[in-house]
Amino acid sequence: MPEQYAIEMRGITKTFGSVVANNNINLNLRQGEILALLGENGSGKTTLMNMLSGIYAPDAGEILINGQPVSITSPEDSKKLGIGMVHQHFKLVDVFSAADNIWMGREKSGFALRGNRFAEIEDMAHKFGFDLDPRKKVCNMAVSEKQTLEIIKVLYYGAKIIILDEPTAVLTVQEIEKLFAVLRRMKEEGHSIIIITHKLNEVMEISDRVAILRKGEYITTVNTAETNEQALTDWMVGRKIDLNIDRPVVETTRPLLEIRDLTIKNDEGAVAIDKVSFYIRGGEILGVAGIAGCGQKELCEAIAGLRPIQSGLMIHKGDNIVGLPPKAILEKGISMSFIPEDRLGMGLAPSLSITDNMILKNYASTPGPFVDRKSGREDAQRVIDELEVVTPSTETPVRRLSGGNVQKVLLGREIKAGPNVIVTAYPVRGLDINSSYAIYDILNQQKKSGVGILFVGEDLDVMLALCDKIMVLCHGRVMGVVHAHKTSKEELGLMMTGALDLTGKYEDKPAGIARDTNITEEHLNSTHEEGSN
Repeated sequence: MPEQYAIEMRGITKTFGSVVANNNINLNLRQGEILALLGENGSGKTTLMNMLSGIYAPDAGEILINGQPVSITSPEDSKKLGIGMVHQHFKLVDVFSAADNIWMGREKSGFALRGNRFAEIEDMAHKFGFDLDPRKKVCNMAVSEKQTLEIIKVLYYGAKIIILDEPTAVLTVQEIEKLFAVLRRMKEEGHSIIIITHKLNEVMEISDRVAILRKGEYITTVNTAETNEQALTDWMVGRKIDLNIDRPVVETTRPLLEIRDLTIKNDEGAVAIDKVSFYIRGGEILGVAGIAGCGQKELCEAIAGLRPIQSGLMIHKGDNIVGLPPKAILEKGISMSFIPEDRLGMGLAPSLSITDNMILKNYASTPGPFVDRKSGREDAQRVIDELEVVTPSTETPVRRLSGGNVQKVLLGREIKAGPNVIVTAYPVRGLDINSSYAIYDILNQQKKSGVGILFVGEDLDVMLALCDKIMVLCHGRVMGVVHAHKTSKEELGLMMTGALDLTGKYEDKPAGIARDTNITEEHLNSTHEEGSN
């Protein structure tokens, strides 16, 4: 008797104009298993899952749930079949509370909201080991909290088949462990789970089987226990990929930007960054590690001029640039590129084309009343070619691109501007391993060119391999700055939780700072120094 699957997809094909997103895909999910879906950006993973969630309908092929053919034409059909999907880009209403974002999906709830909904959602969160304030509005949530809310929302409606699209991309190590514990518990209770992730270590840890797509084609499905990360990479990319990250040795210059006693508040008025001091040197990648919510987001936004600074200095060539508009900062000789973690909400205009998003960076400098779309189109095509962005054309709205391709467009635009300082938060979040290594190479090329890079990351293995030094934050304070090749994940973890403070371990004054600035030597000696060299 043939095995009955929770889901069986046979001959699924989906096209968008001339682009074939899925071509004759055959995929199955067993009862009570965790299946990892692996593939490069643009390989068709999310499109395939969107047909299970009712967002798209297949052009050809059939879908079977528990052995029975079904027609899924809307998210409501998917919900009735017990399928729930947590999307990579959040489907939340910012002005609503966490509980109301979940509650508004209830059938026939009427106009009155039940007063016990907050307690009900809080109990649901605690049941699965999540920490979430049901009264907190989405607009005041960190990215990790929004992701947690999306997961709880699916669980609340009792889905038996759960699809998670990059669920760990914005979670801390501790939150990932909690999520995996929840998934294992759900598996034991008979749930069937599909998880899309680019993190191969997670694939090996949590999945029972791995299905691989490449350029819209189904490649193979293997048992996780019978494979390894290198084999999965080779299947996914179609050729052998070196999984080693280079860290070229570059003679560092004096600091391009000096951050001194910086204090920043978050959106709720609490101190997010508390008297932080460090340097961004040319020819060096300085990593920033910390548990989500420890101030990385606010620090990046403040340096980029997008968040007010309560106190402290940002010094470039002897001048304090705090409070100056971007144009004035540029005139002083510092060209800065900022790659935010919220690529669609803050980094790009999702409804505009790739070309128009390229133009956004420098349209104000265009002579005359008309923007130069020809140059913008050429820039867009250059980014598409160099970063292998999968898109029908340069005129495609970026909201129609996969998450990884959106990130490539954003990074390509910022690199194209020729910065001497790059502030980047999670630049490879949502990217497949091939694209991630391409981004690492780009950052290393910028480093070789003398650019100073502030790299906020979540993967400690990557930070240890890529960065020259790593600054660790805990509750907005610096726990220390360590050399990447002289530390370990364990030491970084202790610093991230505040159990280890190495702020006094290194003493270093970059040569030339006091001499070339209007800050006195006495002031310099009294300022907290970060470790270097």
